[in-house]
Amino acid sequence: MVHTAYIVEAVRTAGGRKNGRLAKWQPSDLAGEVLKELVRRTGVNPEDIDDVILGCVSQVGSQSGNLGRNAVLAAGLPESVPGTTVDRQCGSSQQAVHFAAQAVMSGVQDIVIACGVEVMSRVPIGASVVDGLKNGHGRAEDALGLKERYGEDVAFSQFEGAELVAERFKVSRSEIDAFAAASHAKALSATKRGLFKKEILPVKGFDPKTGKEVVHDTDEGIRPETTVETLAKLPTLKKGGIMTAGSASQICDGAAGILIVNEAGLKKLGKSVRPRAKIHTLALAGSDPIMMLAGPIPATKNALKRAGLSIHDMDLYEVNEAFGSVPLAWAKEVGASLDKLNVNGGAQALGHPLGATGCKIMTTLLYELERRGGKYGLQAICEGGGTANATIIEIIPEAEGKKIASKL
Repeated sequence: MVHTAYIVEAVRTAGGRKNGRLAKWQPSDLAGEVLKELVRRTGVNPEDIDDVILGCVSQVGSQSGNLGRNAVLAAGLPESVPGTTVDRQCGSSQQAVHFAAQAVMSGVQDIVIACGVEVMSRVPIGASVVDGLKNGHGRAEDALGLKERYGEDVAFSQFEGAELVAERFKVSRSEIDAFAAASHAKALSATKRGLFKKEILPVKGFDPKTGKEVVHDTDEGIRPETTVETLAKLPTLKKGGIMTAGSASQICDGAAGILIVNEAGLKKLGKSVRPRAKIHTLALAGSDPIMMLAGPIPATKNALKRAGLSIHDMDLYEVNEAFGSVPLAWAKEVGASLDKLNVNGGAQALGHPLGATGCKIMTTLLYELERRGGKYGLQAICEGGGTANATIIEIIPEAEGKKIASKL
């Protein structure tokens, strides 16, 4: 029997800029704050949590040693609650959602938290790679099988991949700059209108200029002054290329989490807790690891095929803005409307806290679908190595959710 995977709660921290307000946080403590908030919002008995699955990419230094388990302990949850850490590169916490959904759909577990964290100010992107090079272990690409398959000079570069995606799918510099400017404008508008207020967990932060303690409850990376004209003046990351720092995702500190249950889990939560959405469809795809970032295209097609739905059935989509060329190429190839894409801004403005991004943007997708009265939302993330996750969620209207909860 296949059970339903319900989302009952989702929460995120506001994104912190590099060396910004969240830079002093230990990653396990920051993730622990999200775990505590999920427990507080739902009233779940912590002893009933079957597992905590945490996404994190740079698992070195303060993010090493099974960070998922450390977050459980840092949150003060019972020692009986297990935790594990997964790495599917930028899709790590979206994969955590997939693992949590699969667990409750199978009936093996009833209540699972999927979450993610990355404090990139403390553990820089590529820290584990650099550590390997310093210790003489070389690059992952040095594997003989990879050299035989892709050439002696093989190098898996996301920067190069972003350029190749733009070239392959005919995305221009002007399109990319316009999309980046729109990302900041949409994020600023959403912030001013208070659209992120319910999904954000305020946490302690420190003003990087004064060192004084502040409340961190607003995404720190939004640049109100960003325009197409200012972006057009930025130098490209590669000679002869079109990608710039302005059309790339921002380095970001942050954490996010989602509580996922089946029918038995809902019953344990009690009639006062209603399901807010179903995890409708899970899909994956592998693609060219040299181009690397085009994976959301086949992953989305796989998800829609499995669901028996079309892109036009989706009310909103979140496609991670690792680089501006990625969501633009995705939209062209799958026939998606830009009016439904990252409607409250994306990683170019709000940041990309690597291992936390999957849960972060799914949280935003959930709240915005509810606000608009939408039904289906699709999320896809490109990942290092040329893989991608795609997930379709289906909103459960409040009245229907209360009925489901009351019958259990």
